[in-house]
Amino acid sequence: MATKIRLQRFGKKGNPFFHVVVADSRSPRDGKFIERLGSYNPNTNPATIEINFEKTLDWVNKGAEPTDTCRAILSYKGVLYKKHLEGGVKKGALTSEQADAKFEEWLSAKDGKIEGKKDGLTKSKDEVRKAALAAEAKKNADRAAALAIKNAPVEEEVVEEEAPAAEAETETEAPATEENTEEQA
Repeated sequence: MATKIRLQRFGKKGNPFFHVVVADSRSPRDGKFIERLGSYNPNTNPATIEINFEKTLDWVNKGAEPTDTCRAILSYKGVLYKKHLEGGVKKGALTSEQADAKFEEWLSAKDGKIEGKKDGLTKSKDEVRKAALAAEAKKNADRAAALAIKNAPVEEEVVEEEAPAAEAETETEAPATEENTEEQA
């Protein structure tokens, strides 16, 4: 029986979620399967992949062919690299300790890349959030200023303007009264 490692679609329309399964190559996509190996959620960034590493490696060693997408997923998780290293051990090119050391080195480098991407995404989200908050605060300040201008009482401004005018009138009248007193004397 020809077996394939492939994705089985679940989830809602426009929001897919996949199970990674081993199935007979003749069975339908969402039909009967032999064993469930893990899950794949492409909706998150980076995509969430949960795989039972040992079971998957066992099925790949038995000859199960992954589909193109599953091949990419298994490569991303290191299953195909582990199979490659085990082949080198069988041929005598490497010892099992060397193969394990290479795989652990590869895993730590891969984890570093993933963490770097996650950190970069969180930093960019924080920067976007801070910029949005600053823009919102500026907009609110502008609205408050416009509202203060609009709601400012007009009577107070008129009274303030009339007071200097009244002072100016008294100044102009005062010299006139002095002149009038001088003329009368």
